[in-house]
Amino acid sequence: MPEHLTREISDDIEAVVLVGGKGTRLKSVVSDRPKPMAEIAGKPFLEWILLGLQNRGVIRVVLCSGYMPEFIEDYFGDGTDLEMQVSYSVDPYPLGTGGAVLRALEQVSSTPFLVLNGDSYCDFDIEYLKGMHQNSKASVTIWTTEVEDAHRFGSMDLAMDNSVTAFHEKRATLGPGVVNAGIYLIERAVVNDIPTGRAVSLETEVFPGLVGNGLYSARGDAPFLDIGTPESFALAEEFLATARQRKAINIEP
Repeated sequence: MPEHLTREISDDIEAVVLVGGKGTRLKSVVSDRPKPMAEIAGKPFLEWILLGLQNRGVIRVVLCSGYMPEFIEDYFGDGTDLEMQVSYSVDPYPLGTGGAVLRALEQVSSTPFLVLNGDSYCDFDIEYLKGMHQNSKASVTIWTTEVEDAHRFGSMDLAMDNSVTAFHEKRATLGPGVVNAGIYLIERAVVNDIPTGRAVSLETEVFPGLVGNGLYSARGDAPFLDIGTPESFALAEEFLATARQRKAINIEP
């Protein structure tokens, strides 16, 4: 198990957001920009994610981009308009989610730090997430939630102590299940162990390799939105309206 370096988690936690997606399956609704920049409810989807982080007191963010990075940088700049500090890590070639986080690590000072997918959204309780991570002495804590149909995402098995015991691949008949909501609290030591020189996936390589060795879940009950298909994209405006009502995003509707 990677050495656990943190006993007290700082309030000044930082975040890495993975925004390198092309949105191949969304060409019918967004073809001229990176997928996380698809406009929903009057703003790029990524902006809603950043506003959610700001609402939770996270103001230092590194955006990991690869496809059309200038589109993202031109829009957000240094984050001043959002009252945040935004920097960028541009992948020179596809590095996978793990490789992208490793490349961004030099811009992150907090440990542990948050990692979020830039094409999904789920309300999460940051204090509960930090508490679970600290109490479990975890290397990685994944925010999870239950969905009625897990076939698009795969699912996870959890033990009574909230440790992750197994991952189940995507399949057509999976049914209800606990899913990875794309929000992680990660120790720097885990990322330092990611190999270089090739693409590495957090979800299919790094996390499965930690089963039984410091991988835990913090489970919530909020709905999960992934904008990866035209069908789920069409539901996004209603979903974000609900998030505002829950005050998960601190902005006037």
